[in-house]
Amino acid sequence: MSLTAIRARSVRSRFLRRLPLNTTALFVFALSIFPVYWMALTAFKPTKDITADTPIFLPTHLTFDHFTKAVQADGFWMFWRNSLAVTLGGVLLALVVALGAAFAVARMKWRGRRSFILMVFIAQVAPWEAMLIPMYIIARDTGMLGKLSMLTLIYFMTTLPFTVVTLRSFLTAIPVELEEAAQVDGCTRTQAFRRVTCPLLAPGLLATSLFGFITAWNEFAFANTLIIKNQDDRTLPVWLSSFSNVFGTDWGATMAAATLFALPVLILFLALQRRVSTGMAGGAVKG
Repeated sequence: MSLTAIRARSVRSRFLRRLPLNTTALFVFALSIFPVYWMALTAFKPTKDITADTPIFLPTHLTFDHFTKAVQADGFWMFWRNSLAVTLGGVLLALVVALGAAFAVARMKWRGRRSFILMVFIAQVAPWEAMLIPMYIIARDTGMLGKLSMLTLIYFMTTLPFTVVTLRSFLTAIPVELEEAAQVDGCTRTQAFRRVTCPLLAPGLLATSLFGFITAWNEFAFANTLIIKNQDDRTLPVWLSSFSNVFGTDWGATMAAATLFALPVLILFLALQRRVSTGMAGGAVKG
């Protein structure tokens, strides 16, 4: 048997072995992506195609009228601004605080460090929906009920445990000898961390901030419960829940608004995809 035939037989055998796994992966991918595809497709389909008795999976005509309705709806850009403000505020606060906490856990030895890490892990796995009523009572008693600042603090608290745990893994994967070498060259501990560790930590910071952004951007329960006084302070998820009531049965406009709501996360993920993959791989080196 020639070498070419042996190679062809080996490739064919490898393909047949991987076929069940690849088929399963393709099926799971199609099942996961179909709701997103249907949402975006409905946003572009004419109204007559949306209300047709037979579902149309590949329309011949597309329209931007639904996006125009969504953008021109009362308060769309205001609610967009509210969501962006509370999400960025919560994520940035979590990054600043978690960076200091992760550095203390990964680089310093102090009494109670293991207990602190355990408590952070417990806070990460705890269902935050269970804190909905206590948070409501705290916001009411402190006069912060219905304010975006309270929502920002809640997003800060919900993303903080994950951020601390993830950044700790990234910091542990960076050799401490690099900082020690910088200190030998005359840097202070703070300067060594800022000039040596922070650039190496950049992929981890991007990956962590992205997942924190997604968590806060899509949050609905706290925003729907706490923002009850001033309706102008609602976020996009809360506004979307009542969007169909505003437009009646105009599902095209509803799906267009939902598509615009998902667009920032998609753009951010595509822009940071390579760095996020690098960061997550780096954070998995040590725990």
